[in-house]
Amino acid sequence: MFDSILVPFDGSEHSKRALQVAIDIAKRYGSVIYVIEVVDEAIFYGSGVLPPLNAVKAMEKKAKDDLDYALKEITNAGLKGVGEALEGDPASVILDYVQKNDIKLIVMGSRGLSTMKRVLLGSVSTRVVQESKVPVLVVR
Repeated sequence: MFDSILVPFDGSEHSKRALQVAIDIAKRYGSVIYVIEVVDEAIFYGSGVLPPLNAVKAMEKKAKDDLDYALKEITNAGLKGVGEALEGDPASVILDYVQKNDIKLIVMGSRGLSTMKRVLLGSVSTRVVQESKVPVLVVR
C-alpha cells in the first residue's frame, strides 16, 4: 500500500516528528522512506541580490546535516532511506518529486505561520494537501 513514503525535511521539530511517524508507518508496510530538503532559493534571489558565499555554504551544510540526521534515524530503525537536497519553491518541488518517484504517501510537518502570512502566502503543507494526487499526512 505505502511502499514509498516521502518526508519533506528541514530539521525543525515538526519535520522530526513527521519523520518518526513515517518510520512507524514504514515499519508496518516495509516502505522505503525518501527524504528531501528543499532550499527555497527565492529567499535570496527574489530580492535580486546575490547572497554572500558564506550564506550559500551555510545553507548547503545545513541541508547535508539535516539529511544525514534523517537518514541515520531511518537506518537505525532498520529501514531503507534515500535522501536528496533540492532547490526551488518547496511545494512545487515536493509535488514534482512525488510524481517523478512514484511516491505513495507524503508525511510532513506542519509549521505555524502568522495569520497574516498564511492569508497572503499560504503554507507549504496547505498547498501540498490541496494539490497532491497521493495521500498527505500532516503531523503537528
